[in-house]
Amino acid sequence: MNLERYLEQRRKLVDQTLKQLLVDHETPPRTLNKAMQYSLFSGGKRIRPILALASGEAVGARLARILPFACALEMIHSYSLVHDDLPAMDDDDLRRGKPTNHKVFGEAMAILAGDGLLTEAFRIMAQGALRKRQDRTAALQAIWEVAAGAGMAGMVGGQVADIEAEQKKPTRKIVEYIHTRKTGALLRASVRVGARVGGATSRQFTRIDQYGTAVGLAFQVTDDILDIEGGTEKTGKRVGRDAELNKATYPAALGMKKTKQYARELLDDALSALKTFGPKAEPLRQIALFVVERAVPAEP
Repeated sequence: MNLERYLEQRRKLVDQTLKQLLVDHETPPRTLNKAMQYSLFSGGKRIRPILALASGEAVGARLARILPFACALEMIHSYSLVHDDLPAMDDDDLRRGKPTNHKVFGEAMAILAGDGLLTEAFRIMAQGALRKRQDRTAALQAIWEVAAGAGMAGMVGGQVADIEAEQKKPTRKIVEYIHTRKTGALLRASVRVGARVGGATSRQFTRIDQYGTAVGLAFQVTDDILDIEGGTEKTGKRVGRDAELNKATYPAALGMKKTKQYARELLDDALSALKTFGPKAEPLRQIALFVVERAVPAEP
């Protein structure tokens, strides 16, 4: 399959659906709407919603059933970036190659934009759960998955651990704890949501969950590598920002060579989890390859 074409098609589908689900940015309160949509439509790859759609496809589901949940995942991811960039957190002035939200709209409006994106995400999922012919139990399970992946046991808890680790010597145990929650939890939730709403069998769900666990962690491992080796053009952020903030990262804990080896191991785990799936799971396989090989190319 042509992954680039697939990602572009799914990205456009997600963007079109987001625009349909959200109120027009000229609707009051206008400044809040503009701030929310500034970050939401700032050029992200839409990996989380695409993973949800791809996992649904892998179990034979219709995309329309999964789209509201996929869009909500992107809104939650966007809110987390807005808050993560704030002066009280990482104090970043560049995101996806553009000024961060608080640099454009001010700190107060950036906080409220993040709050708005998070809350609207749950409205949209509830709206999707109430659709005709939607499996209400599966939809409620999906909402639970998103809340768990984004909350205290997931992304928010990981952010807390990340802040608290800044003054400590990084160890593999600390870094893994942070990364499985701060980044990995919502990525894992993305594939679990697609499988839940898509009607996966128990065996299919277990294998897709194994895939999501591996890919979720691999995504942050490769981000750590790219923060050192990727360049601003590739990452959309200032290079070396993790080191400036004394962040707990895999290269800091393991060294670059072992970090790259670990990324390849996670890729192997992800691909192995999909062995029992047929061609419909090929997008998931290709996304795993893309996530790792953007930072750790396969050897010739």
